[in-house]
Amino acid sequence: MLRFPDAEGLRPTPDRVRQTLFNWLGQDLTGLRCLDLFAGTGVLGFESLSRGAREVVLVENKREVVAALKANQQALQADNAHIVQADALQFLASHQLPFDVIFCDPPYHQAWMEKCLPVLAAHLSPDGLLYAEAEVALQDTAQFELIKQGRAGHVFYHLLKPR
Repeated sequence: MLRFPDAEGLRPTPDRVRQTLFNWLGQDLTGLRCLDLFAGTGVLGFESLSRGAREVVLVENKREVVAALKANQQALQADNAHIVQADALQFLASHQLPFDVIFCDPPYHQAWMEKCLPVLAAHLSPDGLLYAEAEVALQDTAQFELIKQGRAGHVFYHLLKPR
């Protein structure tokens, strides 16, 4: 059981949505390199490791949330999880290695999705996929094609691939 602080804007991905996401991804992530941007609880990143991901980088800006992620990493013995305390856009600007799957679930109502989408395609491998949660439905963009989408309450979730 993951433990995390009661931090503002921290919303764990609902179980039903997480189940749908991993059905979309095919359940087995063996050998994939994943990025959990705006990691929050880290549930998507840690679950990716449990499904065989080779490596997961979890990026979170809030110090108290990073501390909880590190405690959960230790409790889960998740040696292939790399936790980075950083602003999401600064992390993206300073890292060039591609990821096979990127999870992007930023705080709502702060225009993060508009800031991140234009640069995320450059961080995906050729067959990479972007999972995005947002407060609104996303559409095809110049950088991404919408493959699948769903809605659970106020959460809109999407699977996209780079063009």
